[in-house]
Amino acid sequence: MQNPEYDAVVVGSGPNGLAAAITIQQQGLKVLLVEGKSTIGGGLRSAELTLPGFLHDICSAVHPLAAGSPFFKTLPLADHGLQFLYPSLAAAHPFEGGHAAVLSKNLAVTLDSLGKDAAAYRSLIEPLLEYWPLIVNDVLGPLHFPSHPLKMAQFGLKALQPLTTLVRRFKDPFARGLLAGMGAHAIQPLENTATAAIALVLSITGHLQGWPVPQGGSQQIANALAGYFTSLGGRIVTDTHISRLEQLPSHRALLLDVTPKQLLEIAGHRFSSFYKWQLEKYRYGMGVFKIDWALSAPIPFTAAACREAGTVHIGNTIGEITQAERQTAAGHHPDRPFVLLAQQSLMDPSRAPEGKHTAWAYCHVPNGSKKDMTAAIEGQVERFAPGFRNTILARHTFNTEELENYNPNYIGGDINGGIIDVRQLFARPALRRSPYRTSAKGIYICSSSTPPGGGVHGMCGFYAAKCALSDIFNVKLPPLAGATL
Repeated sequence: MQNPEYDAVVVGSGPNGLAAAITIQQQGLKVLLVEGKSTIGGGLRSAELTLPGFLHDICSAVHPLAAGSPFFKTLPLADHGLQFLYPSLAAAHPFEGGHAAVLSKNLAVTLDSLGKDAAAYRSLIEPLLEYWPLIVNDVLGPLHFPSHPLKMAQFGLKALQPLTTLVRRFKDPFARGLLAGMGAHAIQPLENTATAAIALVLSITGHLQGWPVPQGGSQQIANALAGYFTSLGGRIVTDTHISRLEQLPSHRALLLDVTPKQLLEIAGHRFSSFYKWQLEKYRYGMGVFKIDWALSAPIPFTAAACREAGTVHIGNTIGEITQAERQTAAGHHPDRPFVLLAQQSLMDPSRAPEGKHTAWAYCHVPNGSKKDMTAAIEGQVERFAPGFRNTILARHTFNTEELENYNPNYIGGDINGGIIDVRQLFARPALRRSPYRTSAKGIYICSSSTPPGGGVHGMCGFYAAKCALSDIFNVKLPPLAGATL
């Protein structure tokens, strides 16, 4: 190609698209970032969804992986306005009877909440905390020979277990329930292989750094990434939906922050029949039903710890959570779903008018479900916070169809870019030497449908860009340095 207009074009301005664009622009190349919506961010957007003055995170809300991302840590995002705010407790898990198990940066606080299982939890988590900085790049990256194979093997022996197996070492409900709530972030039945991985990663990040929210809303992460990208000379265009390759200016490399469904629509005619077949077989997981509330007061949780935590996992015992996730995966809507709830205004008063508050929550539902889960979610919150309904001033809801209409990457309400079970943990979106390369030269996928999967960390975009730089521009990037949390 003679004198292309851009060295690289990136489609989609979610955290991975932004990370890919930054990584290539850092090499002094000419990069265009194209976004279909009027604002950048993908899952990183905030808006007044309920009442004037109440700022809600439309998609993602709490960001332990962003604050601990080895790639984001290399960027001067604070210089572009990003500030993370940390609650005194990262997460709390209430039980009937008024007690709550907690995840705290202070390990002793967590241990105090776990009763008779404190010693067993310490023996599980302390070794992982010690060597996590050595393996974080390997965990949050594509399948490859690890830099610290023995440490990675020690982690893998625990992480590849089903969550229900990992917690057998505990006797009381508190540690079992706490880890079940962490494991439910995997959005699949807790009996599935490797569901322990997400529980351990989230617990480790909570102990090492906490689970923060960005001051001023999740949009501020996207704004900071975009600000840094444009400061390097990168260009962003919005309101430009891409449905076919012919819409794009000439370029040497194309990186698409999309899932396999859109990848096939945009560039399928350029792919080999085998690669197309692999993409067509890609599986999406459960969806979510989401609520944002404008509140007259903080949520009146019975357990005091829940009134301090940025995140609250509502599901009671591991038995209840396991049953709810199993039912949902089978296509049903449990009466008592597992609810993931965030209280951003406790840390960030800018989210609501003085004296008022916001809250954000979702439960898992079958992929493509249009069922209104408002009553079920609010019933679960009321169960552990009597009087909660009396604080509600207004609410806004998203079912799976509305979420997908808002963000096309959320196929059927799946916020992880495809189920992250053992079959699609590393072979996502296809089993290839590099998961980021498509079968068409110069076209790459950089979304959460590639390793390491969902979450705001930018690692999918970084690794896809690293691959493109090597293939197209003969630029070999070194491993990320200083990967600590």
